[in-house]
Amino acid sequence: MEAVTSESLTHLFSRLRPLLGEREWRLVSGGVAEILGRGGISAVARMAQAGRGTITRGLSELAGAAEEVSLPQGRQRLPGAGRKQLTEQDPTLLRDLEALVEPTTRGDPQSGLRWTCKSLRKLAAEVGRRGHQVSARKVGELLHEQGYSLQANRKTEEGSDHPDRDAQFAHINQLALNFQERGQPVVSVDTKKKEVVGNFRNGGQEWQPKGQPERVATHDFPSQAQGKAIPYGVYDLVQNEGWVSVGSDHDTAEFAVATLQQWWQQMGAATYPEAKELMITADGGGSNSSRGRLWKVALQRFADEAGLRITVCHFPPGTSKWNKIEHRLFSHITQNWRGRPLTSHEVVVNLIENTTTKGGLRVRAALDPAQYVTNRQISDNQLSELYLSRDAFHGEWNYTITPRQKLTS
Repeated sequence: MEAVTSESLTHLFSRLRPLLGEREWRLVSGGVAEILGRGGISAVARMAQAGRGTITRGLSELAGAAEEVSLPQGRQRLPGAGRKQLTEQDPTLLRDLEALVEPTTRGDPQSGLRWTCKSLRKLAAEVGRRGHQVSARKVGELLHEQGYSLQANRKTEEGSDHPDRDAQFAHINQLALNFQERGQPVVSVDTKKKEVVGNFRNGGQEWQPKGQPERVATHDFPSQAQGKAIPYGVYDLVQNEGWVSVGSDHDTAEFAVATLQQWWQQMGAATYPEAKELMITADGGGSNSSRGRLWKVALQRFADEAGLRITVCHFPPGTSKWNKIEHRLFSHITQNWRGRPLTSHEVVVNLIENTTTKGGLRVRAALDPAQYVTNRQISDNQLSELYLSRDAFHGEWNYTITPRQKLTS
């Protein structure tokens, strides 16, 4: 049989080390040292890259000199054995580290990281200045153990919560169910983010031949644009259909109501030939603001022309993202035109109209070239002429506009 060489033993130890627990490793290294005889401990320490104490302990355990102690299941050493945790050696380390990471320290003038990013290196340096010896790697381990992780900003805060927020949601939901049970339309309206029209970069990626990306301008200066696109949408909650008017002037209340009129003429009237009422859900700001006088005046004109009794429900402050149109229509439009430069208003309209989903979403769109005057003032007299009745529950959010001509039964 071939003699066992130090090279073969070194190779054996390197293969066994990842597979053995601490106790098994001690026993194997001690057993080999015992076989080698005189100088065996030094030889094994060199070949296995193990500590002499580990090998000696293994020899003792093999000889039965060590006290036989049954280890708890799953443990390789007795409880309390081994090197103490850094947080045990330095009890105030974790407290000082968390004080640096907590968001409240952003405004603490004593915080060394008030105006800097909280990288592991800088955190380690800062706790070092407070008398602790810890590496950046260990800082990362401690933060993970305490439930911290690297996270980006998330857009959720839009303002303070109103105390009647949930009650308003319940009110909108119940009213929408009542309208739907009676076969009356319920729509969600809002303005999508304005887009600069031109050969500019659009976020996202699109399949292209390898090495042939869409070429766009290096800078997207507004002065080089062909104008702006203002998509205002109407989404039918029951039919899963949407209408989008693409304006090029200003996002005013008259533009918003003109979009509602276009939806009614092109889609709504044919879908709901027996409709006498219309429910609109909208957020509380922008062109369809709950406080906007022009919005209500324009809705009165629409009600008169269409012969519809219009009920409007606004979402409470800070909850515009709950509006159905945001995630049932606008998000799919954004997905459909990702990675494509919006080179003209016609391109914008075509991309919107070709937006579909597995759920059967159907979208129609048209360019609205009209000019809309900004800063139009509505007097108290004009407001008093409206056939507007406010709901008993938050009348500033919930109100109904009745057409000024008598509705046919």
